[in-house]
Amino acid sequence: MSESAEQAGTAARTLRPEPIPFSQALRERTRAVHERSEGALFMQDLMAGRGSRDDYIRLLAQYWFIYGALEEAGSALSDDPVVAPFVADELTRLPAIEADLAFLIGADWRDRIEALPSTSRYAARIREVGATWPEGFVAHHYTRYLGDLSGGQIVRTLLHRHYDLEAEALAFYRFDRIDKPKVFKDHYREALDAIDWTEEQRDRVIAEAAVAFEFNAGLFDDAAA
Repeated sequence: MSESAEQAGTAARTLRPEPIPFSQALRERTRAVHERSEGALFMQDLMAGRGSRDDYIRLLAQYWFIYGALEEAGSALSDDPVVAPFVADELTRLPAIEADLAFLIGADWRDRIEALPSTSRYAARIREVGATWPEGFVAHHYTRYLGDLSGGQIVRTLLHRHYDLEAEALAFYRFDRIDKPKVFKDHYREALDAIDWTEEQRDRVIAEAAVAFEFNAGLFDDAAA
C-alpha cells in the first residue's frame, strides 16, 4: 500500500464516528418525549403544590396497576438471558405501593381504586411485550425504574413539602436496599451497553422506550381529567 493510500485510510478511520454506548443513545433519542411526559400539566401542578393529596393518591393507585404488570412480567422473564441482568429484588415497588395505599386510603383500598383507560392500555402493553418480546420489556423496565431512582427522589421531597405527606405514605420512592443509587444506575447502564444487539434491535428498543414515555404522558392527562 502506498503511503498516500495508507494516510487516506487512516483519515477515513479518524473521521468515522465511534458508535455511542446504547444507554447514551437510549437517553438521547428519548429525551424529547421524556421531557414532554415530565412537563404534563398534572405533574407540573402536583410538583408545584397546586395539586392536592387526593391527586397524588389517584396517581399512586394507577401505579399499582402498572407495576403489577411490570413486576409480573419481570418475574416470568427472570431467567431470560436478555432480561435477567435488569430484574433485581432491590427494585421491586409493588409491596411499597400497597403499603402506601393502605396508609392513605385504608385497608379496603383494593375495592376503592380503578384503572384509568390510559392505565389499562399501558399495563396491557407491558404484558404484551413481556409475553412476546423480552427486548421490548427491557425498554419499559428502564423507563420506570431508572426514573424512580433519579427524579423520583425529588418527587418524594416535593410531595412531602407541599402536601405534608408522611413517610408512611411515600415508601414507593424509598429504595432501602440500594445504598448507592448512582452506582446502581451506572451498573444498570453498563448492562444495557453490554447487550450485543443489532442496529435494528437497538432502534426497536429505543422506539419502545419512547412508547412507554407516551403511555406515561397519557396517564398524566387522564389523571388530570
